[in-house]
Amino acid sequence: MSRIITQLPAPILAPGSIIRWRDQAERLIVYAEPVSRAGLYLSLGIIYAWFGGMKFTDYEAQGLVPLVENSPLVSWFYALLSVRGFSNFLGFVELSIGLLIILRLASPIFSAAGGLLSAGLFVTTVSFMISTPGVVVPEIGLPAITVAPGQFLLKDVGLFAASFWVFVDSLKAVVRR
Repeated sequence: MSRIITQLPAPILAPGSIIRWRDQAERLIVYAEPVSRAGLYLSLGIIYAWFGGMKFTDYEAQGLVPLVENSPLVSWFYALLSVRGFSNFLGFVELSIGLLIILRLASPIFSAAGGLLSAGLFVTTVSFMISTPGVVVPEIGLPAITVAPGQFLLKDVGLFAASFWVFVDSLKAVVRR
């Protein structure tokens, strides 16, 4: 009878089981970390390809107007370029940033530049939350924000963080070469 009892698995919180759990987690991390890294780089590249490609349409160019014309950071572009011209320029910039991020496959120096440019772009778009009318739901007040443009712009907080992570991860790879 005692032989059967000693062959039962150890309780989950037994001292040895914690070590085994950590070993299993370490094995998972070995595979999950590069997959999550590649996923983040690829997803940012896809987002930039899609957003950048859309900038070449009149639909997207007109959608930018309320954001750009109310921004002290970028409204001056409309004095230099037409609405469509600025949108095309922005599309080129976004496609270039996406390409730089994806070029991590060739060299991390490219993705470091892409991550830094991307972070700067998202700082700019997050600033639109302050300058664009209609972000806050007036009847409720802060922290209630509208779906568009409020929630549309809020997603850029996460995209900024992802971009800055790409910059730091790529710079780390460049420095450690």
